[in-house]
Amino acid sequence: MMREILLIISILLPIAGGISLQIIRPSSDRAQRFRCELTAILTSILVWALILGGTMKPFTVYSFTLGFRILFQVDGLGMLFAAMVSIMWPFVTLYAFEYMESEQRTTWFFAFYIMTYGVTLGVCFAGNVLTLYVFYEMLSLVTIPLVCYYQNRESMYAGRVYAGYVIGGAAAALIPVMVTTLYEPTAFVLGGHRFDYLPPQFVLLMFVIGFFGFGVKAAVMPLHAWLPTASVAPTPVTALLHAVAVVNTGVFAIMRLTWYVFSPTILHGTWAQYVTLGAAIVTLLVSACRALRERHFKRRLAYSTVSNLSYMLYGVMLLNPDGFVAGMAHMLFHGVIKMSLFLCAGAFMHQSGHSYVYEINGAGRKMRFTFAFYTVGALSLSGIPLLCGFISKWRLLIAGAVEGTALSYIGEACLLTAAFFCALYTLSVSVRAYFPVRENNIWKDSSLKDPGWRMLLPIGFFTAVNILLGVIPGPVLDFLGRIASGTV
Repeated sequence: MMREILLIISILLPIAGGISLQIIRPSSDRAQRFRCELTAILTSILVWALILGGTMKPFTVYSFTLGFRILFQVDGLGMLFAAMVSIMWPFVTLYAFEYMESEQRTTWFFAFYIMTYGVTLGVCFAGNVLTLYVFYEMLSLVTIPLVCYYQNRESMYAGRVYAGYVIGGAAAALIPVMVTTLYEPTAFVLGGHRFDYLPPQFVLLMFVIGFFGFGVKAAVMPLHAWLPTASVAPTPVTALLHAVAVVNTGVFAIMRLTWYVFSPTILHGTWAQYVTLGAAIVTLLVSACRALRERHFKRRLAYSTVSNLSYMLYGVMLLNPDGFVAGMAHMLFHGVIKMSLFLCAGAFMHQSGHSYVYEINGAGRKMRFTFAFYTVGALSLSGIPLLCGFISKWRLLIAGAVEGTALSYIGEACLLTAAFFCALYTLSVSVRAYFPVRENNIWKDSSLKDPGWRMLLPIGFFTAVNILLGVIPGPVLDFLGRIASGTV
């Protein structure tokens, strides 16, 4: 009973903390920062108390008619996602204090920022597809104001685009959510359900609709346009949108749908697998090409996110345990890498007032720590050994070889091509930073420098985790293997 209460408090605490910021306004910026960071840290402590206590059986908070229930549980996949969120949120909140220091309406910003933490935890600990869907929708509602934060023409347009895509995707996802809840109103079960009493082709159609419905947040092409557009939001928002909260919620929901609601055994070898796996392969390659052409710093990283999200979906939709493990590994490792890359991009934009890649010429000689950390992240995302990005990409290649189908081999070829493009579009930034074209080195005699410790500490932390997971990946991969086998 105590752990059930802790789980509910961990979800409600940041939501209540965000609301209280608006109702009881802090007396100063310092008081506001203290309340936000304290709320984030206390929530993370509660989450880790739940994680270290092991799995928890599903329990019902509220029951509707016909099996519609709000249900929570702690299982291996939920623990993985919750661990990611709980480690990243306090650090990015600290980063946000310095980044937003000169901005207006920061109380309004941090209120929604902290509430997003609680809603994301609701997704992590959802015990059935209906509860997952409820918090999935709530996540859209609390992040739309963050995308629109600057309230200028560009950000309001981005907010409308974001709202249109995610609400449309949620409308599509509602169809399989209702059908599966009516016919199998049970908690998530690894291996899913066969739905033998429904026509097989109808089951496959429901899965495909759910894949693309939830796939909006996972930025599956052609439903990806909202993600680069949302880069106009403040960097603390885009870091969480593109590295953890929103995009990984889409991937997480598809993992649940594929492995815990519908049966991978039933889906394997069907047209539904070919359509969804093909969509992931096309997305990971085409978006890598788009990233290579993009000149805006954050939008380039946003297209990179689109590509890497489909790396994860490629692993998941191979529908074998090796692919599932590889997809989970890339969800974790990409989150760590992309968090550091976005925070580095935000640091440059914050310190310089410039946003485009060609404007970086020579900045690495002034912002030494920022671009050193960026380069480590770029190397990792490109798949260089001894960094965590190599581990997950290698596991994806192994999983494709294990599957051994023509489509999986095509996927491997596209994955390798996309990784080569990734090296080009990420490391070219480092080359510009350290080896500028002489006549374009606008920073040669400037006072440009690294940001303060509140921004550098989170970047350095994620860089250290990147290296640690690359050198010692064994414990994490063992845990992921236990999730895939149902022994955790």
